[in-house]
Amino acid sequence: MRKTVQLLIALVLIVSISMPKLSNAASDDLIVTGKILNLREGPGLSYPILDELKEGDTLSTIEKSGDWIHVKSGNTEGWVASWLTKPLTEKESAETSKIIISQVDHLNVRAEPSLSAAVLAQLFLGNEANYIKSENDWIQIQFGTVTGWVSSQYITIKDRSIENNQSPVASTAKGNLFTVTVDAVNVRKKADLTSKRIGVAYNGEQFTVLDQAKNWVQIQYADKTKGWIYSFYGTFSTNGNTAAPSNGQASDESVTIIYDGTNLREEASTASAIVHLGNVGETYPILSTEGDWYKIALKDGQVAFVANWVVSLNNATQHVSSTQKNSSSRKKGTLRGLTIVIDPGHGGNDHGTTGVRGTDEKDITLKTAELLKSKLRAAGADVVLTRESDVYVDLRKRVAMGHQVEADAFISIHYDATENSSVSGVTTYYMNSYQKQLAEYVHAGLSKKVSIRDRGVQPGNYLVLRENRQEAILIELGFLSNPSEERNITTDYYREQATLGIYQGILNYFDAQL
Repeated sequence: MRKTVQLLIALVLIVSISMPKLSNAASDDLIVTGKILNLREGPGLSYPILDELKEGDTLSTIEKSGDWIHVKSGNTEGWVASWLTKPLTEKESAETSKIIISQVDHLNVRAEPSLSAAVLAQLFLGNEANYIKSENDWIQIQFGTVTGWVSSQYITIKDRSIENNQSPVASTAKGNLFTVTVDAVNVRKKADLTSKRIGVAYNGEQFTVLDQAKNWVQIQYADKTKGWIYSFYGTFSTNGNTAAPSNGQASDESVTIIYDGTNLREEASTASAIVHLGNVGETYPILSTEGDWYKIALKDGQVAFVANWVVSLNNATQHVSSTQKNSSSRKKGTLRGLTIVIDPGHGGNDHGTTGVRGTDEKDITLKTAELLKSKLRAAGADVVLTRESDVYVDLRKRVAMGHQVEADAFISIHYDATENSSVSGVTTYYMNSYQKQLAEYVHAGLSKKVSIRDRGVQPGNYLVLRENRQEAILIELGFLSNPSEERNITTDYYREQATLGIYQGILNYFDAQL
């Protein structure tokens, strides 16, 4: 018995000596250095994960246990591996007090530092947001309740004024609007993917914002029904841009149907019942706007909705013809006063062609379009993209966007493919005779900047050219089906040279019109 007691005492002493001692540490903040850091229930890899932290997140230290640190992240406490953190330096702490200021209108705030990422919100000229960190050419920001990424090309970074400690006011505040940008998205009872579904919202539908929580937005779904939508599936805007005329009467604007058999519907949704079929040339006064839909008055007194991609917009007070725009005081070497639509081919579930090395056409057309947009805007042009993220946009809607803004040029960007893997080169297509001269100028500029085979200017029966009233061209920037060419045309250098050539060709074309 005595030996047993002595053995137990010895074991207790050994365990107490070998156990790590807990020590209350100073409340110095930490910063996460790993790409991903799991916040766990206890000090060890076997404990359940409470949350997933990302590089750059800051933490408050509570105590330490060996190689593990008890921390507080927001309102959540847990344990993290010390080797994936470091003390927050004065410099890093100072960076958290910086702000960014948007230098352009409609600056996309994206879910990830990538042009193919979903658009969470938009900044307008002069909007401020909290700086979080930088990664290559991207800046992570906090804009109201939205955390996302913006391109560093279009912002300036400043130290926050000591006198002004208020957070920037986001355009995503309560009372503003959320527009669905995917085909359909579930509306849920709570801000959780496992929550009960109370309905479905469709592309173009617009809802009043009631609240936000992390990556969710609460909307007024029906008259007395509130619901939550994952904010990655839409964009925010101010309700001032879409308000109906206050007197309930028709505005000065009207729409003209551009396709025979156009569906005019009961509600602003493609799932709504059809009340009338419109034919090309018919004109209807606009009562109000709801997302991508116009509320219009029919001749028999009925009200209906028509999608904005199957009509052209007429404005009695603000209509300016292309001739009038071009006769303004534009100087050679600039594009001021011109509107140019860039159409990044494919998107969403339409991947376009996929290269032998796995490149999806839809991804590099968007990257190319963004580069071209920055060059054209720098020359003074008003640039419109038919898509700004990885979403599907109907071909007729793309054409209609050019008609609505009365584009001076419509440039569709693509990459080519064929069964013969030896075929290579760059081609510029046009369809109508009034598009040929633009194609020739742009192709001349492009062929001077890229080194791959020149396939010339050719007629091409593509919908975005055939149905386009504007001066429109479609450019195939090389063959993804050719392994060697795919390796070349998917580089940053190639995209830079190609967009420089296209830009120069557009500039030369409009200079020749003066």
